[in-house]
Amino acid sequence: MKQFFKGRLASFRYAFKGFFLLIKTEHSVMAQLFIFSIIIAAGFYFNISTQNWINQSLAIGLVLSIEGLNTAVEKLSDFVHKERHSQIGFVKDIAAGAVTFAAIFCFIVIILIYKPYFF
Repeated sequence: MKQFFKGRLASFRYAFKGFFLLIKTEHSVMAQLFIFSIIIAAGFYFNISTQNWINQSLAIGLVLSIEGLNTAVEKLSDFVHKERHSQIGFVKDIAAGAVTFAAIFCFIVIILIYKPYFF
């Protein structure tokens, strides 16, 4: 049982290390966090409903999570095959496309939440 808890603690350490590495090293994550900070501030300013906070939080979390996975795919691809390769490029493009899907969904959610406050 002790080994189980020790293993979980190590897992959390690695997870938080990755969390902070994303924030400190990835410019796309930095830019997204800046934009999301403005959106969160707007939520406080307009006093959005609990359901809108949930929707906004899920949309933001989705984008940041998929961005993290995209970063992992890119780093692994670059490690495995350092020079340009069409198949590696294809894999990286697909991963970036997943982020785009999440970002479009997030944008739609944000528009639906804040549209009544601006129009």
